[in-house]
Amino acid sequence: MINTRVHGIIDYLTGLLLIVAPYLFGFATGGIEQWLPQLLGAMILVMSLLTQYELSIAKIIPLPVHLGIDLLGGALLAVSPWLFGFADVIWWPHLVVGVMEILVVLMTDRRREGAYT
Repeated sequence: MINTRVHGIIDYLTGLLLIVAPYLFGFATGGIEQWLPQLLGAMILVMSLLTQYELSIAKIIPLPVHLGIDLLGGALLAVSPWLFGFADVIWWPHLVVGVMEILVVLMTDRRREGAYT
């Protein structure tokens, strides 16, 4: 299981990765393949700053809500190359990070003592 502190670290790293991934992996084309991960990355960072866990600055968003949004965002990111028709341009970073996000949600221990729930 992943505790909420480690989940927070993963959130911040994932948010940053999604913002810079189009430039790192060569799909900064100005299209949805670039903007969707960047938008999701920015949303992850903002949500992480507002979630009720150890690494936030304003404990507003309950952890179960955060995890639900992470799950939906991961699913959207994972299917986005086919949903939005850019799989012929790039698909693997979206799928890999989306599935990783889903797995992190499923592995996060919500009952851990010290978690802000």
